[in-house]
Amino acid sequence: MILIGENINIMSKTIGPALKERNPKPVQKLARDEAEAGVDYLDLNIGPARKGGDELMEWVVKVVQEVTDKPLSLDTTNPVAMEAGLKAHQGKALINSISPARMEEELPLVKTYNADMIGLLWGIDGMPRDAAERGVIAVDLIYKANEMDIPNEDIWIDPIVSPVSVEINQVKACLEFMSMLEDIAPGCKSTVGLSNISNGTPTPLRPYLDRTYLMMLMKYGLYSAI
Repeated sequence: MILIGENINIMSKTIGPALKERNPKPVQKLARDEAEAGVDYLDLNIGPARKGGDELMEWVVKVVQEVTDKPLSLDTTNPVAMEAGLKAHQGKALINSISPARMEEELPLVKTYNADMIGLLWGIDGMPRDAAERGVIAVDLIYKANEMDIPNEDIWIDPIVSPVSVEINQVKACLEFMSMLEDIAPGCKSTVGLSNISNGTPTPLRPYLDRTYLMMLMKYGLYSAI
């Protein structure tokens, strides 16, 4: 199981100010803590970062790679910022993430910078309703990537985990899709935002929900969790 640490996030009350103020020490401490805790990748989430996103992403990539050799997951919806991070990154980065709406802009970055990518199954019309819709989105995304000579082995599929407190049928649909993934996308990996499953539930209950759903996903070959 590949683990992706998600604590370096501009929305965080603790680390967000350090990112905005370009204060490296708290960011580097958190990066070291996550690496020592055993994660395999560090996710750097700067959000949309419409203003100065390219400079911010370049800065945080360099700051984090000064203190750890863990590969980074670059997390932004700003393609200019994404490219700046990819240019600065040493080694093979992970692009988090590419949805159908952003394929045309971001698939070329995967090829140019020899990166891995997370294919997010958020359709043009929004959240897929069931496993079948997830399958259609996945096939289209993978086909477009393959057309650009991006191999399945570089593609991580995120079927989108929904909170159990919001829609139980989506929880089932995600599991059903995972059971189909190897057949429709041989060689592709899988990843999920695991903590989404327990969003909106009582805090003491969350670790139990997260662990239970993780075991259910692992039954179907889950490769990675964020």
